[in-house]
Amino acid sequence: MTLNTTHEPIGNTDGSKLFVMKCGGSTLATLPDSFFEDLRALQQEGAQPVIVHGGGPAISENLAKLGIESSFVNGLRVTTEEVLDVVEMTLAGSINKAIVRRIQGSGGRALGISGIDGGLITARPVANSAEVGLVGEVTKVQAEIVTGILALGYMPIIAPIGVDASGQRYNINADTAAGAVASYVESSRMIVVTDVPGIMRTVDGQKVVLPSVTVQQIEELIESGEIYGGMIPKVRAAMDCIQGAVSEVVIVDGKEPRVLSRVLQGEVLGTRIVR
Repeated sequence: MTLNTTHEPIGNTDGSKLFVMKCGGSTLATLPDSFFEDLRALQQEGAQPVIVHGGGPAISENLAKLGIESSFVNGLRVTTEEVLDVVEMTLAGSINKAIVRRIQGSGGRALGISGIDGGLITARPVANSAEVGLVGEVTKVQAEIVTGILALGYMPIIAPIGVDASGQRYNINADTAAGAVASYVESSRMIVVTDVPGIMRTVDGQKVVLPSVTVQQIEELIESGEIYGGMIPKVRAAMDCIQGAVSEVVIVDGKEPRVLSRVLQGEVLGTRIVR
């Protein structure tokens, strides 16, 4: 991905206070009120959070309710126009607005948009589109929309749907979208909020969280079987986020008290993935 460095950021955004947070839809549903209170406190102290969210389980639930069949290829949902209608309705509709309501309910200020609004996320078909259908990869993010919302005093809540010049919509993996947004707004750090304490390995028969790993070490842990099952797509997605300006991704458990504040203050929490 090539970075667009020609635009001038709009408004009084401060790169040192800006961070991108990626959160899955199922994780967001289980986060305690204290998580959103911490987010509100950070915003009031001058931090500039940008949230990119997913919503896979809710999409699957809505597709099942409507009797629409859905399958996956290598972790990507096979997306037809019919499936895409439900993806957009779920992500840009119910989930996006539920997050905005929770943030505003805690006293924070949030504005929900999708990647289609203002052409925020431009996309093209992924390489294996013959297999997966209307799944997109990001070609550009209009960073000035994000920085403009931040300058108005709101945190952008972004649903990962992209659009091309002809108006065709694309379903975009939330981790991929978050990494692209972080690169284009030139955030050096991305926080991935999950329901696990970080990347773990067995030491003397005990599972311990690895405080810091490189991309190469993760590949070795997958190879050795230390990272297995549902954790593999999580860490691969986090690795995908390390692109452009993003030099580290932190995987943390959202239920940890004041987790965002503590990570931003430099406390060692969860797992830092570095290049």
